[in-house]
Amino acid sequence: MSAGQLTEKHFSDLFDAFNRHDIDAIMAFFADDCVFYTIGGEEVYGTRLEGKDAIAKAFSGVWAVMPDVKWDGHRHFVSGDRAVSEWTFRGTDANGARVEAEGCDLFTQRDGKIVRKQAFRKNRPLLKA
Repeated sequence: MSAGQLTEKHFSDLFDAFNRHDIDAIMAFFADDCVFYTIGGEEVYGTRLEGKDAIAKAFSGVWAVMPDVKWDGHRHFVSGDRAVSEWTFRGTDANGARVEAEGCDLFTQRDGKIVRKQAFRKNRPLLKA
């Protein structure tokens, strides 16, 4: 990514990379000093992960436990340095239980890179296989 502003097309490309499980393509969108707030954790904001290495490890961890995970139907909106992505998270865990829940990410960008990603997802029970 180059300096400037990420567009809706860039965010669509990002989520296409998530769906391919292409960590290099994904991390190319993130700044070195990026912060990711996960959907769960002890803190009010979830868990805070700092830096590209920690964030890449978290993303790869999701694929390890849910190899078929997808962020389907993703849609994106950009306004200034902020962006929103909506999606439906779908995946199957090692026991065959399925997750299917709507969610969104709130992004902050700087110089054409994501510096903050905050994820939200509906808290829905696992679906039987």
